[in-house]
Amino acid sequence: MKNTALTDVHIALGAKMVPFAGYNMPVQYEGVTVEHETVRNGVGVFDVSHMGEFLIEGPKALELIQNVCSNDASKLTIGKAQYSCLPNEDGGIVDDLIVYRIKEETYLLVVNASNIEKDWDWIASKNSVGAAMRNLSEDYSLLAIQGPKAVEAMQSLTSHDLSQIKFYNFVVGDFAGIDYVIISATG
Repeated sequence: MKNTALTDVHIALGAKMVPFAGYNMPVQYEGVTVEHETVRNGVGVFDVSHMGEFLIEGPKALELIQNVCSNDASKLTIGKAQYSCLPNEDGGIVDDLIVYRIKEETYLLVVNASNIEKDWDWIASKNSVGAAMRNLSEDYSLLAIQGPKAVEAMQSLTSHDLSQIKFYNFVVGDFAGIDYVIISATG
């Protein structure tokens, strides 16, 4: 069973830990109702580090993404994200994902935790164009900070004006003393 970078913190704070997608993940602390109300009325922090992250780079990156995703990623400018899916040849869906355009020829795909290997293999099998692919899933952590007070709670931790990040947009910059963080409004 894998752990996220925050597993020890979750345990120290008394989280009820359960197995999910091969990870030891917190399912609750005080209780579902209290936590639901806290997020609905304030702010909640979710460790979603078990999610998958794939970096697609190079002059053929967009072509690969266009070949495997249902939405038109050519409409993405740097700093924009797009919800999409990976359709299969039978009209079904392999998985849903979010595509981020990080740089001119660099895209980040965030996929569901339980489908990391399946999604990676499926995308790689469609990569006849030779785009550079890197699976970063084990290298980075993801936090979902949600609720009406999320921006207020996070603002003192970054030099970016978080109120200016529109839905399905992001910035790359400093956060909590870390220099390279993707801060997005995609949840």
